Amino acid sequence: MGYFKINSEEFKFFEKANKIVAETLSLLQKNVHPGITTLELDAIAEDYIRSQNAKPAFKGYGSVRNPFPATICASVDEIVVHGIPNNVPLKEGQIISLDCGAEYKGYFGDSAVTCYVGDVSDEVKRLVEITEKSLFKGIEQAISGKKVYDISRAVQTFVEANGYNVTRELVGHGIGDVLHDDPPVPNFVPLLLHRASYPNIKLQKGLAIAIEPMVHLGAKETETLDDGWTVVTKDRTPAAHWEHTIIVDNEKPIIMTLRR
Repeated sequence: MGYFKINSEEFKFFEKANKIVAETLSLLQKNVHPGITTLELDAIAEDYIRSQNAKPAFKGYGSVRNPFPATICASVDEIVVHGIPNNVPLKEGQIISLDCGAEYKGYFGDSAVTCYVGDVSDEVKRLVEITEKSLFKGIEQAISGKKVYDISRAVQTFVEANGYNVTRELVGHGIGDVLHDDPPVPNFVPLLLHRASYPNIKLQKGLAIAIEPMVHLGAKETETLDDGWTVVTKDRTPAAHWEHTIIVDNEKPIIMTLRR
């Protein structure tokens, strides 16, 4: 698990990695419009990350047989996460979740946003807004002395009270000198039989975690496409995804990937 002392040398590297991620996503948000392709967005992201003397954290990630081929995950409409950039132009009314990671001097940042492609329906707009709000409901619980399930419960309760469902197959995670570390941070309180896989650890000052609600307009079930990466809603309803990397603190968590 990654624990950081503020003002340490390693914290400065971690802070820089997350700043690069936030800046990259801000740049991408400005470039999302009907007609642009996700491959073009991917090139913008990679160029910016490398211009900051950092490396794309996702490119080449995964198994040797099937590494992720791109800098960003570009997940359109019913794609929940891990969408692979392609040459298909975005269309008015779609939504796109952009997930970005960067490595700087051995430390990682990770964040995601969901963007509107032009004008979108009120129904989809509400989904995106509730998902973003659920992220901050979870972040509010990331203080010393609380537990992982306090984050999980806050996200799940808010999402379900608004009529939506959270993804069960994918969760948030620890982060630091590796991209995906312990502890897992689910967006739901696991059933008793599954709690061994998601330990309800006590949160301690300095712990770095990525909280990332993935929320469906329809049912909670998902499936993975034949490419081995792309996760879609089983009923093909839209999904939204928001993520921040944060550090647990005594009274208020530190959000490392805030965009300005």
